[in-house]
Amino acid sequence: MDIISPERRSALMSRIRGKDTGIEVTVRKGLHHLGLRYRLGGAGLPGRPDIVLPMYRAVVFVHGCFWHGHVCPLFRLPKTRMAFWQAKIDANRERDFRKSHELRSHGWNVHTIWECQIRNLPASEVEHVIRGLAARIKQQANSME
Repeated sequence: MDIISPERRSALMSRIRGKDTGIEVTVRKGLHHLGLRYRLGGAGLPGRPDIVLPMYRAVVFVHGCFWHGHVCPLFRLPKTRMAFWQAKIDANRERDFRKSHELRSHGWNVHTIWECQIRNLPASEVEHVIRGLAARIKQQANSME
């Protein structure tokens, strides 16, 4: 049983943002600081990636651990409506897999940053994660040439 009313739960859930999340903004700023230029939204690409780097033929998905069912301490299946949430998260995982495969088949390099890789870490560790991402993006672009 949920401890708050359905109306209050609905209001809380409606405030969850799907784009321009804190984690996504942090990744974008870090990539920009390292000289990687990107586009947002991925319109026209399968799965609408969060960050598109056309020069490197790469895309970055910034996934929240809960919504995409990441196996980490930040993910916990809700105790209420478990079947609903399990089906929703399983569908998200399946869609993520399908869209990543589709992007790869069109020649794009697909990268995923998980919320747990960045959340609540010191700035130096966040910078390390983003530098690693930038290095992988550049390395894969060079290997395609």
